[in-house]
Amino acid sequence: MKKRPLAIIGILAVFALLAMEPAAAQAQQKDNPFFKAYTTPFQVPPFDRITKEHYLPAFKEGMKKHQAEIDAIAQSRKVPTFANTIAAMDHGGIFLSDVGAVFYALLGAETSPDLQAIARDVSPLLSAHQDNISLNEKLFARVKAVYDGRAKLALTPEESFLLENTYKGFIRSGALLDAAGKARLRQLNAELSLLGLKFGENLLAETNSSRIVIDSPEGLAGLPESVRAMGADAARQLKLDGKWVYTAQVPSLTPFLQYSARRDLREQLHRAYFMRGDRGNENDNKEIVKKIIALRAERAKLLGYPTYAHFVLEERMAKDPATVMTFLQKLWSPALQRASQEAAEMQAIIDREKGGFQLASWDWWHYAEKLRQEKYAFDDSALRPYFALENVMQGIFTLCEKLYGLQFAKLDKLPVYHPEVKVYEVKESDGRHVGLLYMDFHPRPGKRGGAWSGGLRREYYEKGKRVAPISTIVCNFTRPAAGAPSLLSIDEVSTFFHEFGHALSTLFADGVYRGRSVPRDAVELPSQIMENWALEPELLTLYARHHQTGEVIPPALVEKLKASSLFNQGFETVEYLAASLLDMAWHTVRGGEIVDVRSFEAGALNALGLIPAIEPRYRTPYFNHMISGYAAGYYSYIWSGVLDKDAYEAFKEKGIFDRSTATSFRENILAKLGTEDAPTLYKRFRGAEPKIEPLLRSRGLLSEEK
Repeated sequence: MKKRPLAIIGILAVFALLAMEPAAAQAQQKDNPFFKAYTTPFQVPPFDRITKEHYLPAFKEGMKKHQAEIDAIAQSRKVPTFANTIAAMDHGGIFLSDVGAVFYALLGAETSPDLQAIARDVSPLLSAHQDNISLNEKLFARVKAVYDGRAKLALTPEESFLLENTYKGFIRSGALLDAAGKARLRQLNAELSLLGLKFGENLLAETNSSRIVIDSPEGLAGLPESVRAMGADAARQLKLDGKWVYTAQVPSLTPFLQYSARRDLREQLHRAYFMRGDRGNENDNKEIVKKIIALRAERAKLLGYPTYAHFVLEERMAKDPATVMTFLQKLWSPALQRASQEAAEMQAIIDREKGGFQLASWDWWHYAEKLRQEKYAFDDSALRPYFALENVMQGIFTLCEKLYGLQFAKLDKLPVYHPEVKVYEVKESDGRHVGLLYMDFHPRPGKRGGAWSGGLRREYYEKGKRVAPISTIVCNFTRPAAGAPSLLSIDEVSTFFHEFGHALSTLFADGVYRGRSVPRDAVELPSQIMENWALEPELLTLYARHHQTGEVIPPALVEKLKASSLFNQGFETVEYLAASLLDMAWHTVRGGEIVDVRSFEAGALNALGLIPAIEPRYRTPYFNHMISGYAAGYYSYIWSGVLDKDAYEAFKEKGIFDRSTATSFRENILAKLGTEDAPTLYKRFRGAEPKIEPLLRSRGLLSEEK
């Protein structure tokens, strides 16, 4: 059957929805939880009553309501003002946002074929709906009228920032294009929305199917008992009793690669990980990547930008690709030199053991662990017993109490989307409600990989009253095994602190308007600064306790941990920078057909001089950051690293628990990020431009003469 263009499919779907009989629509609304005010405590989503049948009608109604709100603004005969145009637009679409927040939270954390099918139906509709707003000529005329007269308006800094971003948003969404250009932009947006969904679906399927199965104890050589138990538990879940399973999920992958004495099995598992989306099967992502990159390049050119990276970076702190590349290259050379030294030290161990092979990417974790034991006389398995998940969570709560006076109260009777989800009310020191926090910690087949923080509801003001946010933290931490609690690796501990920083940014947000605009290369500041406290001796003594004995982590182990803080930093920096530079290579393509994804990727990495023993943190076919929100922006983590290390210096100068410094950070950064220019907010907190030296020192990359 001949395939219809995506744009036509989207239009037909809209007509199908609009053609629904009024009586049928009313019947659907009657029992749909989205169509009623939530009667749950704190007006949280009633997950226990929401079913898959509720989403599509709710999305339809949300788009209808939002379009009516937009039409009322666009067709108004009143003189355009900030209040009746910009503020009115900002307040529109709340119903649609509420539906989307719930749906997309579950699509990431507890998906199913049914939800994925709904996403494919809804995605082109939402794309068309957004285009109907951003390409509405009457609406843009009103926005432009307010913008052109801004010099005469007595606006607050937040209002000025919102007006500036609203106007630029229309320009960047094609408001100045001719009719043909607008029509093509609609097609591009619809196609890109569906391709992004398909990439994510393929990646989830690949991750869930990427594993090794060990059927005899000989395959467990070198593995600690806790890692063996993990493999046995995973096998039982797959009804493979008597066997051991290790997967491409990081909590399973990393300890196996660290400890397995079977090089052949390490290679099998690592290949299962880094070949995801690149196996030539029904889940292969290479052709999808080619289409996405080509369509993004066309979209950027249509809007008047040389490359997609130029389009993206215009609104970031970095401003242009040249600045990003200069920044990354400044870090690349010292990081690569350090990683090469680390590789040489590991090769020396291989040679000393008469291994007879060259260090490969599947060997790195194994020999890095041996090297760490040689240098610092401890390994990851010696640390895990002190980092039970519940203890780490209490450590974070303690830190937040010391810095901000926060209180956390567990709520056991709120509806949740999965039994493993935990909910806490977050309160000020005087008991005032700040918001809610939903936390979901362990891998499941329906959960995408990685860790992230989002929101089921974002903060804003309704008739002068603050609407409290609902923040989420979703992770894939090591599951409990053999009756023990979940024991976290150091990386997982840092990840928990990281995502909690994002959650604090959501919880502390204090802007009048919903349209917060945070540059992607500043958004990681609140999260990454939290990581600095995770392994501070002063905090470790308050939360790092042995899960069996209750013993506080011994000072000698803390000293070893501190001494090893720069260990493997060459590798960690290089694998990250390689992915960042690969992302920039893809998005600075200026046209022309990309014939082969593997060849393009190999060419980009070879040009960097990346050593063969290191794979980039993300290869193209599973580089979900690049396909989703971090396109031409994966560099943001280390750009924000400059900010977070410099900002943490302010705490170190006055004491890491200094309340006055924390109050300033909360008021100037966490509460206001996205309501004013990010560099202005940072300087308001720090009193100066950020310096790069603290970042370089933290990674052992600062030359001795400095």
